[in-house]
Amino acid sequence: MSDEDYCDLCDLPKSTCIHGNPPAPPPPRATARTAAPRASKPVVKKAAPTRNVPRKWTPPDAFKPNILAVLEESGGELEQEELFRVLEERMGERLTEADHGKTPEGELRWRYAARRARQALIAEGDMDKGTPGVWSLS
Repeated sequence: MSDEDYCDLCDLPKSTCIHGNPPAPPPPRATARTAAPRASKPVVKKAAPTRNVPRKWTPPDAFKPNILAVLEESGGELEQEELFRVLEERMGERLTEADHGKTPEGELRWRYAARRARQALIAEGDMDKGTPGVWSLS
């Protein structure tokens, strides 16, 4: 071996020296490709088929005209229990069996729906909040 075969820095043969035979550089990192936005067809969602499912409970909106009619017939103001009695007679057959069931709080479902209808009528300005236990038109 000649002097050229030895490393000047560590005096080892270049074939075994880290200076003469450095390790291969690490492979380059793969860069994340940023894809150019594609022009695609707009996604058109199909509407779900409408199903006519019979309602279990009468919705609060069904009570609104009846509540207003009962209050108009009674002079614009009525105690809650009396209104519920007249409303039950008036709606009679439109109330389902489930309406006569109870909510988890123990209230009849149709009464709960009627109270929700009252809140909507107050928000719409057709009724006044008034005194507790008394329903009145505005």
